[in-house]
Amino acid sequence: MNLVHGNIKQIYLKYLIASFGGAILPSVYGLVDMIVVGQYHGPLGSATMAIIAPIWNVIYSFGLLTGIGASILFSIQKNSKENANEYFTMGFILTTVIALVLWLLLIFFEDAILITLGADKDLLPLAKQYLIPVKLSVPIFLFMQFFAAFLRNDNNPMLSTKAIIFGGIFNIIGDIVFVFTFNLGIIGAGIATCIGASFSLVIMLSHFKSQHNTLRFIKTKNIFNKVKQIIVLGFSTFFIDIAMGILTMLFNIQIMKYLDSNALAVYGIIVNISTFVQCCAYGIGQASQPILSTNFGANQFNRIKELFKYNVVSLIILSLAWVIVTMSFPNIFVYAFMKPTIDVLEIAPTIIRLYCMSFLLLPFNIYATYYFQSILKANIAFIIAISRGLIISGGLILVLPMVFSAQSIWMTMPLTELIVFIFTVIVIRKSLINR
Repeated sequence: MNLVHGNIKQIYLKYLIASFGGAILPSVYGLVDMIVVGQYHGPLGSATMAIIAPIWNVIYSFGLLTGIGASILFSIQKNSKENANEYFTMGFILTTVIALVLWLLLIFFEDAILITLGADKDLLPLAKQYLIPVKLSVPIFLFMQFFAAFLRNDNNPMLSTKAIIFGGIFNIIGDIVFVFTFNLGIIGAGIATCIGASFSLVIMLSHFKSQHNTLRFIKTKNIFNKVKQIIVLGFSTFFIDIAMGILTMLFNIQIMKYLDSNALAVYGIIVNISTFVQCCAYGIGQASQPILSTNFGANQFNRIKELFKYNVVSLIILSLAWVIVTMSFPNIFVYAFMKPTIDVLEIAPTIIRLYCMSFLLLPFNIYATYYFQSILKANIAFIIAISRGLIISGGLILVLPMVFSAQSIWMTMPLTELIVFIFTVIVIRKSLINR
């Protein structure tokens, strides 16, 4: 498929179908785990999954850091296969090193990490049970993200999607079997997730035997410079997920300080819905990234503008769909994710409706980081990522409940997305006008 001269709409739709599935299906792991654990353990299980959520954010974010950063550089350097594969090789080595560090941290500092994330004496034992199989499988999840990014940039996006679909299907079936049939509870959810991810990775690795494959491990020059380039370009996407983990931790702490565990259980539901919406936005960004990067490298700026129009239409549809669903049927999510108590059912609709107003603007702000990464404007992508992911959102979650009421916590993300959206629209408009 010719990304520089082919029909831009057809190319985008093909990549969107492949990338959308590949982006959202990893979040299915968390969604299904949350549902079965909530149904098995009740609100306590849902609260436990909210505690664990930042750990997944950290693991996936490092996979995105190396995968997105290295694959963008690989795509821009495609005219020289040797130069391109130096970035693939360096990205793989960097992923390996990071995976080993995270692996050791989770094994040796598990209790300290969980307590820092907000676990108390009731939640800590459940969280540790879930993490038993996860601690054995940390590198698998990083390499899943890494190879998914490279398959999209090596003309084989559908294999990535098929791999994650297969793993996701196993995860769903495995959750039901391990948690309920074998009566393993929360540890069964962890086992199903890890086995499903392993299957996905094995399928992705079959790309190396396909006719599409141009990926090669080669001797790499200027190692430190390439590591720097990969980290700089991938950092914004990385920070989106890592910041979500930090933000989830802040929410956990503030909710337990100003509200109670019932509110935390509802927030556990929101974390999973928000992660899914964010992954939908990833799908649009990841579908656009190879096309944007390749055309940017070929100085085809009119094609970039044309693609941007299709992106905006996709983002509007995505935003409206999720806002309508969450505003209209909040308690459907409550019943889906847990066996709710009367207290939970009373507070959930207000909490979900307030927080989920942010979904109107979240997809566009997420997409903007991919857009600026793809045209080598990593500084702007970083500003967007750090503003919405930590600076503005973190400040608001600390200040709002002190200045207003405890319920104002739930307005943190709608206000954050609005502020970031205004900035993003201004800078994207300038970038398009100047081309």
